Amino acid sequence: MKTFIVLLAAAVMACSCGRQETAPAAFTVETLNKATPVKDQGRSPLCWLYAMLAVIESDRLMMGDSVNLSPHFTARAMLADMAGRSYLTQGAEPVRADGTAADALAAIAGYGVMPYDAYRSECNYDALCRKLAAVAAQAVAVRAGMERLRGRVDGVLDSAVNPVPRRVWLYGVEYTPRQFAASVCDPSEYTAMTSYAHLPFYQDVRLDVPANRLGRRFYNVPVDTLEALTLAALRAGRSVCWEGGIDNGGFSFADGTARLAGGSPEVTQAARQRAFERFEVTDDHCMALIGTARDGRGRLWLVCKNSWGTDNPYGGLMYMSLPYFRLNTVAVVMKAAKPAPAHVGS
Repeated sequence: MKTFIVLLAAAVMACSCGRQETAPAAFTVETLNKATPVKDQGRSPLCWLYAMLAVIESDRLMMGDSVNLSPHFTARAMLADMAGRSYLTQGAEPVRADGTAADALAAIAGYGVMPYDAYRSECNYDALCRKLAAVAAQAVAVRAGMERLRGRVDGVLDSAVNPVPRRVWLYGVEYTPRQFAASVCDPSEYTAMTSYAHLPFYQDVRLDVPANRLGRRFYNVPVDTLEALTLAALRAGRSVCWEGGIDNGGFSFADGTARLAGGSPEVTQAARQRAFERFEVTDDHCMALIGTARDGRGRLWLVCKNSWGTDNPYGGLMYMSLPYFRLNTVAVVMKAAKPAPAHVGS
């Protein structure tokens, strides 16, 4: 793909997404996958859904199919199930709206999706989770049973999020949410990967981070392989869901960059392991990676689509340095086969 300065890259985004954005020419874009307009998750903890859906949207756009998906429908369905589990476990299972990118794939497979314009919300999810937990606790106290609980939960969700349309209409075709999901995404095509040395490499492992309450499995590979697979996917037109740390310095939405403080030292497997075990890197945020770029010194950066609105120098996009990626990535999800050990150092 030809090299474009970021000003022209913004124009490409505008052509594919119907919006006009400009940004300072601080980076030279090498590859830029098509993407839907930047969304704003507000104060919700749904970045994991916004990011994974953004990757699916981008993948469909690169295939020539336009689709824009609602995170709120999938979140609502997930919270309804959580309320049921909280009831049956008598409060042992929490009702929470955070999660991992792997949770997003499972939720899409289990509940389906809806178009963004068909199901929107400005819900306060923290307040909603507290209310659903209270509803489940009240139902436990009177031994209400699942049928009565579901009726109460649906009422709370209708009020807080929005009532759910029974069907999805798109291009004159009627779908259920699961049918619509099947038409735009096969979750089994995506692989969730991580890179930590306390777990066996080239095996599916449980990633022990607080948001992974449901015990999702991630394929564990060395960080060199994780980096190589991510770059290969982006350069082949496949976007990547990034999950990682943003609270240990160097991440600035206002500046539109994520870089390591004090320059860009080499980040080894041992260095990222130490940062993870000392809780210097935690599972804070998810974004969609949609391209690659170079700075004025020729160093490689990743182009990120965030979900915090458009109020930054790049219209909501961000640029992540490779050292930042190597240190702060907790997990990625992409369309890729699980690599064999021969890919180490590729």
